[in-house]
This record gives sequence, C-alpha cells and structure tokens, in this order.
Amino acid sequence: MLGGVQSRYDVAGLRAQFPALAEGAAHFDGPGGSQVPAPVGRAVAETLTSAIANRGRITAAERRADDIVLGARAAMGDLLGADPGGVVFGRSMTQLTYDIARTLAKSWHSGDEIVVTRLDHDANIRPWVQAASAAGATIRWADFDPDSTELTAAHIGAVLSERTRLVAVTAASNLVGSRPPVAEIAKQVHRIGALLYVDGVHFTAHAPVDIAALGADFFACSPYKLLGPHCGVLAAAPGLLQHLHPDKLLPSSDTVPERFELGTLPYELLAGCTAAVDFVAALSPEPHPQRRDAVVAGMRAVEEHEQALQQRIETALAAMPEVILHSRAVDRTPTLLVSIDGSPCGEVQAFLAERGVNAPAGSFYALEPSRRLGLGDSGALRIGLAPYTDDSDVDRLLSGLTDFLKTR
Repeated sequence: MLGGVQSRYDVAGLRAQFPALAEGAAHFDGPGGSQVPAPVGRAVAETLTSAIANRGRITAAERRADDIVLGARAAMGDLLGADPGGVVFGRSMTQLTYDIARTLAKSWHSGDEIVVTRLDHDANIRPWVQAASAAGATIRWADFDPDSTELTAAHIGAVLSERTRLVAVTAASNLVGSRPPVAEIAKQVHRIGALLYVDGVHFTAHAPVDIAALGADFFACSPYKLLGPHCGVLAAAPGLLQHLHPDKLLPSSDTVPERFELGTLPYELLAGCTAAVDFVAALSPEPHPQRRDAVVAGMRAVEEHEQALQQRIETALAAMPEVILHSRAVDRTPTLLVSIDGSPCGEVQAFLAERGVNAPAGSFYALEPSRRLGLGDSGALRIGLAPYTDDSDVDRLLSGLTDFLKTR
C-alpha cells in the first residue's frame, strides 16, 4: 500500500494526508494547482536536506541525484504511458512549449501552416503564434462551438492542408473542461504528415493518460495540477526528440532527453513527482504488480469519484435559474465555469471566500475561449473538483451560492 491510502477510494482517509486541508477551506481551486499530500512534501524536504551533487555514479551524493532523475522519468512514464527516455523536465509547461516551438520553427518556412485552436490555454497558442511569425509561417485557427463548448475533429479538419506542419490542441480545456477527441484528431493530423502537440495539463489531473492511444507526438503536463510540485513535463518518443536540436550550452549533454533540459535539474521537485505518482498508484482499489497498472486504476477511481460530485453540483445548479453554466460539452472534466446573471464574477468569488469556499474567478490564461464565449478577459467563476473534494465541500459550495443569490 503506497502512501498509506486505503485499498478502496476512501476520501476521508485520503484527505487526512493533506496538511493544507487542516486550514478548513473547501478547495475548488484545483485546476490552478492542487493541494499536496504529506508524502510529496516529505520527499521534497528529504531530498533538499540530503547529501546531493551533480549527477554521476562515483560518490553517494552523485548517485542519489542520478537515481532521483531516473526514478522521476520512470514515474512520469508510468503516469503518462510514455517511454521514460523521452520524458523531459522543465520549469513549467509554458517554458517547455516555448522551447519546443522555437526548436521546431527552425525547419519552418514561408507557406508552412501551424494550427492552433480557440479552445486552448494561451500556453498552447502564443508560443506557436510567435514561433510561426518568426519563421514566416502562417497560423490557422480552429474554432469550437460556443453553444456546446465542443471542439470536434471536423473543426480541426476544416483548417488542415498539405501545408500543415503542426497542430496544437488541448486534451481538456482548463476553462470549461471540454475534452476534444484527440485520438481522432491525431489520425487526421498524421494522415497529412504533420505533428500533434497536446496540452495535457488539465486532462492529466482527471483521467488516465495513454499517449500512444491518444496519438500525441508531444504531450505536455504539469505535475502540480495532480498532487505534485511545481514543474513541467514533456513526453515524446525518444526517436522523435533525437531529430530535434534545441539551443543549448556547448558543454551540456547532447543526449536525449538531457539536451532539452537547461541547467541542473531541481532534484527535490523530481523526487516530489515520483512521490505524487506513487500516491496516485495507491488510490487503486486493487493491488497491481506494475505501477503503471496501479496508476491507471487509481485515476479511474479518481474520475469516478469526481464525476459523482460533479453530477450532484450540476443538478443543484440546474435549480438555480440565475446561474449560467458555461461548461456544456458531453465529454468533459469535472470543471464547471459558471456566472450569475448581473453579478461580477469577482463578487461571487469574494462572497464564497468569506465562507471558506475557494472558487476563483477569471479567464485563467484561457483568453481565446473566454472571449469566444462572450465573457471577455474577465471570464467567470471556475469550480474545479480534485481527488480530495468531498460531499461536505460540495455542501458548503452550494450553500454559499444559495446565500449569494439571496443577497441580490
């Protein structure tokens, strides 16, 4: 039993391992970064206070650093269904996407086309827009249906051509939760010989990930959205990375994936990543000899738990005619974007915060979908569920919204 979590999905037992929850707030702010369980914090602290050095195999300190890096690559490989040899660590998903965009753009020319979508977080839009501009390539925009908040394969197909070099798409919208059919999109993209870059930041926190099944050439995520520390991860086939040559220091390693990692890695954060994956594996209802299988089962348990709470919230919101639910896709994560007719979203956030309910308001760097939905740059109130959310949290949220409506 990893991390001390019970063999079934026991949310009370799970919550006991999150020191932050002792402060008493009901956290619906997970899409911006989840709370962290104690085993992850211990892994970070113990690594920081251990004898450690630059990676090597001679001294104990060198071996410790090397083992931590290799262990973290293996852990993220198990989380994502990726080859550990293609797991790249960086400061953030945004930084990694900028790095890959600049690297790929070295081979782009005038007439080449790059596809981005109106549904994506700006971190999977602006790096491509700017890299394409620098290379003289053209940006093509794939729209989504603002009524259903769905982005379909047809939306992507409408802007593909023989000149398309890369398509950047989200696996799940961090604003409204919509989950595009990435595997179907991948087939279209690969049929014309282009690459697919998938923003998996929001998706990874709510569902099992299988990069091969998705058909993603590049898959980027952020461990801190799923119980881990603040850093970014990019996963790709090692053979693909072998053909890419990012700008780097002359004496730094040219091997894959090290050639993409600038400077010394944050060993303490990588140790925290491994601990977070182990924690997720421990959520599996049944034991599994392989961590990858346990991770998949654990995330399925998380998905089932969150969906039950999501359904309860949506049923209650449907009985509040003043509340507008902007998350309407059939396939989506348990992330609800709502607004209250006639009330600034910041007012609702502040009212809930006074009652110990943390539900932030804004567009959350998802400017394009917020604008497309008619919400401008201010966005709306985002209610995000997490593995540690329980019925008492939902009670407080719904009570707070009810009380706010009484003040109008």
